[in-house]
Amino acid sequence: MRILKNPRIALAAGAAAMVALAIIGGNMTGPALADRLAERTVPVVAEAGGGNAVEAQFRSPNGLASRHPLLVGGEGLDDSTRARIARAVAAIPGVGGIRWADGTMLSEGEAPPLRPLHCQEDVQALLRARSIRFEEGSDRLVPGSEPLVDEVATALRPCLGAIIEITGHTDSSGTEPGNLSLSRERAAAVRNELVERGIPADGLRIRGVGSRLPVEGLDPADPANRRIEFTVLETEPIMPTPVDTPGPR
Repeated sequence: MRILKNPRIALAAGAAAMVALAIIGGNMTGPALADRLAERTVPVVAEAGGGNAVEAQFRSPNGLASRHPLLVGGEGLDDSTRARIARAVAAIPGVGGIRWADGTMLSEGEAPPLRPLHCQEDVQALLRARSIRFEEGSDRLVPGSEPLVDEVATALRPCLGAIIEITGHTDSSGTEPGNLSLSRERAAAVRNELVERGIPADGLRIRGVGSRLPVEGLDPADPANRRIEFTVLETEPIMPTPVDTPGPR
């Protein structure tokens, strides 16, 4: 959630939120409004892929009515489905910050300070020992790379909001136009895998450089030059909110 720096925009946004609450709440009391919001989430959650496995509970930990729902259930759903459910519920007028019952999600304003570059450092540490590998001449990941992509997604999740560039490299075999195309396709394949694991696509950029930047000290034809690298382009990430980070467990 980006902070609105323009006071007029902020006032307009606040007024819009109050209008939305008035439209859905009318003269409702707190409990009545919470019950109404809960009713509205049922079809929204089902359409987003949660079926009847996820329930939105509009109650605070001490049992009082709240417009900040706790999403219960859905432990077997993948992170991308959980993200879709959280965003769909958040889009309902009047709904506040969201958290999952089985997660460690933070409400707005409670997120700890972040070091934007630590996600790049963590990913580079993972890739120093292992490589995301592809079938020869293809953008298809070899099955053994799936667990490493899982770990990369986990390392990137705390830095949601930062802009991450995924760069594909090849060795010097083949023509350079073909290498450029293949390196970009491999970067796109990794991006797609990360999106499936709940990393927002709008925070990922892809680039293919072919074989023109081999690993220092390696022959350009060495297969070890076939690699994926991650770089943080924007060092002031959006602070995570329950909607930005919908699937921690």
